[in-house]
Amino acid sequence: MTSHQEQVAAEVTIAEQAWGRVFGTVMDAIAGCFMRREPRATTAELVAGLLLEVDTRNCWTLGQALGHCGPHRLQHLLSRARFDHERAREEVARLVIGELAGHDVVLVVDETGDAKFSADCVGAGHQYSGALGGVGLCQVAVHLAVVTATTRVAIDRMLYLPADWAEDEERREMAGVPEEITFATKSQQALSMVAGALAAGIDARWFAADEVYCGRELQRGIRSLGLGYAVGVAATHQVIDGAGHRWETRQLISKVRPGQWMRQATGHGTKGTREYDWAWLDVRPDDTPDSDSDSDSDSNGNGNGNGNGNGTSVLVGRRHRYTGEVSYFRCWTPGDVALGALIEVICRRWKIKETFQLGKSFTGLAQGQVTCWTPGCAGRCSPLSPPPSSRSPLPPPRRLPRMARSASSRSPAQNSYASYEPLYSRCLSRTATTSSTGQPGAATIKPSRQPATSNDTTSTTSCDRNYSCRDRA
Repeated sequence: MTSHQEQVAAEVTIAEQAWGRVFGTVMDAIAGCFMRREPRATTAELVAGLLLEVDTRNCWTLGQALGHCGPHRLQHLLSRARFDHERAREEVARLVIGELAGHDVVLVVDETGDAKFSADCVGAGHQYSGALGGVGLCQVAVHLAVVTATTRVAIDRMLYLPADWAEDEERREMAGVPEEITFATKSQQALSMVAGALAAGIDARWFAADEVYCGRELQRGIRSLGLGYAVGVAATHQVIDGAGHRWETRQLISKVRPGQWMRQATGHGTKGTREYDWAWLDVRPDDTPDSDSDSDSDSNGNGNGNGNGNGTSVLVGRRHRYTGEVSYFRCWTPGDVALGALIEVICRRWKIKETFQLGKSFTGLAQGQVTCWTPGCAGRCSPLSPPPSSRSPLPPPRRLPRMARSASSRSPAQNSYASYEPLYSRCLSRTATTSSTGQPGAATIKPSRQPATSNDTTSTTSCDRNYSCRDRA
């Protein structure tokens, strides 16, 4: 073995050990969300299984890759197992917030859609999705991500329920949508998630989003939370200049002289450094919260104050070097700001797109075809939790299982995942051992053509006896 091969092998070993420690930390954090040990262990296996390289990710293929006797354990976890979905999401978000403490954090909101084959899927309808490139039958969910200069992590999400779904009582009942869930716009969902992230203790100064979230009510809500914002706006968006005249954004930006555009690099792509021409103009804020508007009127004698002290409200234009296409962004911050800082915030907005692409291509989170509220939302963004809008406590069990005792009554080996062999290594070795034809070395897993039915009462292994959906229902 050459020295280069030894170096590569050492790097892989170190990376695997580091991944195992992080994975154990996350599993320990959500251990208290489960009342039984079995769904807790199955959750760890499911998360590890989603990282395997299989053609299609569903309960059949993942079950075979994980060495299960069938899909029943994973199906039971996603549809019938009882655990605190919302607490699991909060614990994972708390870990992320702790890791990013002290970093310059931008809260980014965006939605993504998954194509569906049936309108019976909860929230599915003919609606626009950028991922589909137009209008199609899909589910749409709004996500909140925390983005730093080096990190991007999605910490919250809400399934968007279209108005026709929210008003159709029969479809709601069939899909199991809770009665307290009503229609909410994407902007309302975004504001709710941002407020929740700030309440959880995240230290952020900026909010960024695209044209979907340029509504005045959302901007007013973001300002009331003490954040600055940089949101995309349409070319026909109305703004007011310093003299009080109303303009469309394209008309106002067209007044910038050719020599006033500033060229600045915004990152590196497959074709080299990405450079755009930038310009900004002062505009009057029209989204001042009511409390700030009253104080500004008292101090300035008019209602055109910036709110929250001496704020800065500007319109930023970004022009493509070669095509001349211009994009527009409405920005506001409580204090003074440089154009370079606004460009940094605007560019970080694209990081959430990379998060979507990674989640869909690497873990197959867009491949689920489910119909009910809880499993549909659990498979939508993670194997753990439904939308935070369905925050209802779990009903108390009739009898507390033995495995649900407090952590202090269990031994350290029972209470920690740190002593477990890394699940990813075990799953990977199982996948590479045999293929569907029994030949060694293949890593492709294909589902059985004859899936087991609910009428099959044969149980020949402890796996079937312990994790059968019939026994756990």
